[in-house]
Amino acid sequence: MQGGTQMAVRVVVAKPGLDGHDRGAKVVARALRDAGFEVIYTGLHQTPEQIVAAALQEDAQAVGLSIHSGAHLTLFPKVAQLLRDGGADDVVVFGGGIIPAEDIATLKAQGIAEIFTPGTPMKTITDWVTANVAERV
Repeated sequence: MQGGTQMAVRVVVAKPGLDGHDRGAKVVARALRDAGFEVIYTGLHQTPEQIVAAALQEDAQAVGLSIHSGAHLTLFPKVAQLLRDGGADDVVVFGGGIIPAEDIATLKAQGIAEIFTPGTPMKTITDWVTANVAERV
């Protein structure tokens, strides 16, 4: 964020699918908020369509997805594809949760900018969002 007019970077944090474990998403949402980002948390059990609708409605610059259910290879790329289909291919999609290391390259090849696994320091995530989202605004 540079110049005289500072625009708050808007990040939608979402829990796609049937996953009911939202502690990590809430911790990340709070860390992003505390770092100066405007955070919209969509709540549990969101479909990719609902997440994309929220991102478009909120004019978000990023979508952070959190998953523990094992459906990351289906749900994360679906969100990225729906954003592209909706003309929002400039929205940065990142994710985290219980994601096996061997799946990270696949997710990145499908349009997910970064994956954060359990134990990642919050500062690492907020610094990444600053460098990869905020600097583009």
